[in-house]
Amino acid sequence: MKIVIPGGSGHLGTLLASSFHESGHEVVVLSRAPRKSPWRTVRWDGENLGEWVQEFEGADAIINLAGQSVNCRYTQENRKIITDSRIKSTNIVGKAIAQAWNPPRVWLQASTATIYAHTFGSPHDEATGIIGGAEPNAPDTWRFSIDVATSWERAMRESATPNTRRVAMRTAIVMHATPGAPFDILLRLVRYGLGGQAGDGRQYMSWIHERDFVNAVMWLIEHETLEGPVNLASPNPLTNAEFMRVLRSACGVSLGLPAAEWMLELGAFIMGSETELILKSRRVVPAKLLKSGFTFAFPKWSDAARDLCQSYRNSAKANRLAI
Repeated sequence: MKIVIPGGSGHLGTLLASSFHESGHEVVVLSRAPRKSPWRTVRWDGENLGEWVQEFEGADAIINLAGQSVNCRYTQENRKIITDSRIKSTNIVGKAIAQAWNPPRVWLQASTATIYAHTFGSPHDEATGIIGGAEPNAPDTWRFSIDVATSWERAMRESATPNTRRVAMRTAIVMHATPGAPFDILLRLVRYGLGGQAGDGRQYMSWIHERDFVNAVMWLIEHETLEGPVNLASPNPLTNAEFMRVLRSACGVSLGLPAAEWMLELGAFIMGSETELILKSRRVVPAKLLKSGFTFAFPKWSDAARDLCQSYRNSAKANRLAI
């Protein structure tokens, strides 16, 4: 297949591009700053039509991952950058598909599991999940994230692409051992003795192992009955306290200092991030994937954590040998 990945130069784009390339597929990454890679990279600006639109002709799948990272302080300037980078890139991908003589078969559009309401109760699936909403006293940063997610998906829905199947990938935190990725950050906290619960630890964490993420994306490409919003998350979300306990066990660390909310606020400010990424309760389940017959390689965090820790150790060993 020919798979085009706009905005595919980040962690997730590289994960997908590498996996698909190694499987023998033709991969084209659209990037603002193309760099040397085993697959082709083509320059685009994420806002305007250009020569890159030729890559859409006859493509089997478009996987649009473009968008400024949300791992920053939600200042007015950053909010505009985050929102514009998502809406403009989605709009221009829609226009490129609409004008193609031989349009792509499927358009997979990045979205996020944070579109669902903060909850400690029943999990959110695609049919019954509550979109939006937050605790009455929650900071407006939580509402901002939901507004961005709903606007992101709306931009895809309103694109005139009747001959292309469309899927909004409401993705949970993808766990992979790449340096700088969420798992790497969490593992470092655990190894430094700081891997205790965050806040009261009751908030749910939705996650997905890297292998299941890649397999789920391919599943979405291949299964033509799947369209609209699809949750890409393990079927077993768990509380932050339990999540960190399991990770400590997999890493061989017995204790982890907890972090109170005020400590998280201070740490987030120093690191230029937001506590919403840690404290919002995301309890999301992949009803559509399961109903379609998708099988998770790592449905439980205990197995996923052990596999990821081993991958991390193997990578560290390989790096030492290389040196």
